[in-house]
Amino acid sequence: MARQRVPDGPEPDPAVQRVRVRYAKRGRLRFSSTRDFQRALERAVRRAQIPVAFSAGFHPHPRISYANAAPTGTASEAEYFEILLTEERDPEQLRDALDAALPTDLVVLDVAPALPGALADRLEASCWRLDFVAGDLAAVESAVGRLLERDAATVSRMTKKGEREFDVRGAIAAMSLDGASAIVILRHLTPLVRPDDVLTALGMYGGLRPTRPPQITRLSQGPLQQNATIGDPLR
Repeated sequence: MARQRVPDGPEPDPAVQRVRVRYAKRGRLRFSSTRDFQRALERAVRRAQIPVAFSAGFHPHPRISYANAAPTGTASEAEYFEILLTEERDPEQLRDALDAALPTDLVVLDVAPALPGALADRLEASCWRLDFVAGDLAAVESAVGRLLERDAATVSRMTKKGEREFDVRGAIAAMSLDGASAIVILRHLTPLVRPDDVLTALGMYGGLRPTRPPQITRLSQGPLQQNATIGDPLR
């Protein structure tokens, strides 16, 4: 007996505008997960009465996509998502409305019309700051120098697919010191090297044993320029 076809749900309103949003994750909310932010954003969209587009079917979802979120526990000044709207909105007014509706430590920094192509393809690298205590300056300086002298620096980390190896040195496009802070630009390779992998490599290959774990902040992410700087993915 042929299976009866389940009818489709109501046809959603068509999307007429695609915008991309940069936001910051600060303070205590650096411990929030990607799913936590998704829930907070969906509540903010409803509260601010943003005309978000929905998927079709009986269980429609807001058409919001997220790109390369920072690991839980790290702060960030450069998180991105893309949202489809059923009505045209001024980007600045949209920024103000979303920012006012989100919790204090989730800050909407920029909104811009989407450029052609996928947002994820424009996120080629990230710049991270690892803030150590001042007393660790000499040890951090030594460890960074020893790591940069190497051609490869492999570390391992447990992932959802089991233990994976990562060449941290191959992912480093640039690395420098700003006081007791290490500034590192990481290429977005596959598998993705994270700042905690850099910290592991500094310990394994540079002998770094920090007084306390550094606070980690993503400063930017976007297209990797020839001079090892990062461009604006929204422009």
